[in-house]
Amino acid sequence: MGSEVRVTWWGHSTIWLEDSGVRLVTDPVLRDRVAHLRRRRGPTPRLSGPPDAVLVSHLHADHLDLATLRNIPLTATLVVPAGAGPFLRRRLGADTTRRTVELAPGESTRVGAVTVRAVPAVHDGGRGPWSRHRAVAVGYTMHGAANIWYPGDTGLFEGMSTLGPLDLALVPVGGWGPTLGAGHLDPAQAAEAVRRSAPRHAVPVHFGTFWPAGLPLRRGMFHDPGARFAARAAEVAPATRVTELPPGGTLALDHVR
Repeated sequence: MGSEVRVTWWGHSTIWLEDSGVRLVTDPVLRDRVAHLRRRRGPTPRLSGPPDAVLVSHLHADHLDLATLRNIPLTATLVVPAGAGPFLRRRLGADTTRRTVELAPGESTRVGAVTVRAVPAVHDGGRGPWSRHRAVAVGYTMHGAANIWYPGDTGLFEGMSTLGPLDLALVPVGGWGPTLGAGHLDPAQAAEAVRRSAPRHAVPVHFGTFWPAGLPLRRGMFHDPGARFAARAAEVAPATRVTELPPGGTLALDHVR
C-alpha cells in the first residue's frame, strides 16, 4: 500500500479520500451552519481540488447539503442512494441527471481506478419528517489501493462481518446534539462494528463538529466520543489500530502500518 492513499477528516461526515489518483468526498458540508446546527470545532473545510465523485449516504440535511452540492464543480459524479435522483433533479436541476449514479446495497460503480460499492445501513432514509422525499440509506466501500468502509449513519447489522477484508473503517461514533437516536452508533456500538468488520485501521467520525445553536455544549456528547471509542475498540478489537484525527487532520495509511 503506497502513499497515494490519504484520508482527511473535515468534521462530522465530510471526509476527503485520495486513492490511486482518484479524489472522493463523502457527505460534504463545506460551510459552518446547516439549519439549526453550527460548527463548533475545526476550520471550515477547504478541499484541495475538485473531487472526481461525491458520495452521499442518505438524504438528511447534515449529510446531503444542497448549498454545498451547488458549489461542487459540475465535473464531479454524484453517487447517491437509490431513490435520491428525483429529489436531486428537483432541487439541483435537470442537468444533475447526467452525472448522478443511484446505487442500492450490493450495486457498484467505477470512479477511475476505484470501485465504489453501496452497502447496507440501518438508518431512516427520509429527508425529514416534513418531507415526502425518501431514498434507501446506504454506506459505501471503496476499493482501490485500499479497501475502505464509510458507513454513513447506521446502527449495527449482521452483515458487517462480510464487508472485509478492510484496510480502514471511517466509523460514526456520535452525533450533533445531546441525544443519539435510533440508527446511530455510540462509542461502544462503534467498537462492536469494528470488531465485526475487522479493519486494520479505524478513524472515528460523526462527532465533535456541529451543535444546535443556542444549546449549551455538553462535553460528554461533543468532545469525548472519539476517545471513548478508541478505548473500547482497544478492548474488543485490539488488532485494529485507531487514529483519532482533529478536524482537518490527515491519515496516510502507509505511515501507520
